[in-house]
Amino acid sequence: MEPIDIGLIVSGGMLVLVLLGMRVAFAAAMAGMTGLIWIFWAKKGYDPEQFMWALTVSVKTAGQVPHSKVASQALSLIPTFILIGYLAYYAGLTQALFEAAKRWFAWVPGGLAVSTVFATAGFAAVSGASVATSAVFARIAIPEMLDIGYDKRFAAGVVAAAGTLASLIPPSAILVIYAIIVEQDVGKLLLAGFVPGAFSAIVYASLIIGMAMTFKNFGPPVRGFTWRQRFESLPPALPIVFVVLTIILFVYNPFGGDAWGTPTEGGAIGAFVVFLVAMYRGMRWHQLKDALLETAKLSVMIFTIIWGVLIYVRFLGFADLPGAFSDWITSLNMAPMLILICILLAYAVLGMFMDAIGMLLLTLPVVYPAVMALNGGEAVAAVDSTFGMSGPMCAIWFGILVVKMAEFCLITPPIGLNCFVVAGVRDDLSVQDVFKGVTPFFIADAITIALLVAFPWIVLWLPSQV
Repeated sequence: MEPIDIGLIVSGGMLVLVLLGMRVAFAAAMAGMTGLIWIFWAKKGYDPEQFMWALTVSVKTAGQVPHSKVASQALSLIPTFILIGYLAYYAGLTQALFEAAKRWFAWVPGGLAVSTVFATAGFAAVSGASVATSAVFARIAIPEMLDIGYDKRFAAGVVAAAGTLASLIPPSAILVIYAIIVEQDVGKLLLAGFVPGAFSAIVYASLIIGMAMTFKNFGPPVRGFTWRQRFESLPPALPIVFVVLTIILFVYNPFGGDAWGTPTEGGAIGAFVVFLVAMYRGMRWHQLKDALLETAKLSVMIFTIIWGVLIYVRFLGFADLPGAFSDWITSLNMAPMLILICILLAYAVLGMFMDAIGMLLLTLPVVYPAVMALNGGEAVAAVDSTFGMSGPMCAIWFGILVVKMAEFCLITPPIGLNCFVVAGVRDDLSVQDVFKGVTPFFIADAITIALLVAFPWIVLWLPSQV
């Protein structure tokens, strides 16, 4: 049996395990080990005496993965980004952001929902975890929306959908993972997330305003805040601005010259600043312990998925499945843009059954080379490319698109994790209520993705300045 056939059989078996409920990390590691043993044993003609040799070589091959990849400096960004989010919560920055957004934007139709979106986008700029963002604002924003007459399902939907912005707006753990898997510049990818993330927030807000203007008593505006009250709400939220500027300056220096450091250093300094703010605002020991424990739990979960999937990726390399898939994709008698759209639609379907990080880790080793091949290769110049951009810029553009699809998957049934989190925080809400509430935001996400595909400069303008 050829290695490509083994690759297809093992990959199919892994997908079955995932659909049956096995954790992605364990399913991928099991598939990768099985595939490696199979391929090495096949090279020896399935000689029973050579099975132990195949097993030994496979274990050594797989055993090199965890250290060689996780020792990467770029991955140290993940725990620091997650820690920033948890410390920001205990520092009271979430409440300060929501209060500032409410005083400045609540006067528009659907004002509290719009304020929630913008406050969540602000918090996403210091939190690398969508789930944590949704959990925090489910406690803060939903009660206030219910108090003035919002439908509880829509209020929950706003929080669940807005929480997905943390996947795109830096610091983003998913963007870092994408950069590691496809071996692209982490700093440029983080920069690329700012404009599309803000754009997504504006699309969400526009949808809410349009619905509030269309349906009577849908989302009454909240008025009565003076200009003095509005400006008084800004200083408590300034640490957010400082952290964002720190991360930007450690990735890209807008004043010219080299950046001030690396994204890793920027994340560490951002975490330290938020820690000082939290201490100044009275964070207690048990709160610090909770923040550290939650950071450790989420980081370990992400790293475990990475370990398991990288063993599977090592197997894919021996099976040459990425190369075969790339050749098949480029041989299709279809417009390249149509093929790209089909790939994005496949992500939408796959995301109904898998979590976002696992989905990207499992698919990118195969899909990414195919997309690069469609554009003309990783080293292609913009003038010779299919999509009108160089290989590195195409990698960034595609990265933002798939992360946006990962956001979309966080609110799609039956696995939409943000919806389960919001329902878990609120006793008066069922998961079905939250899924009904996020339905309008499917339209908003579809519009956003279509615009990012049609106008790549929305994604590429900022990273092209570096």
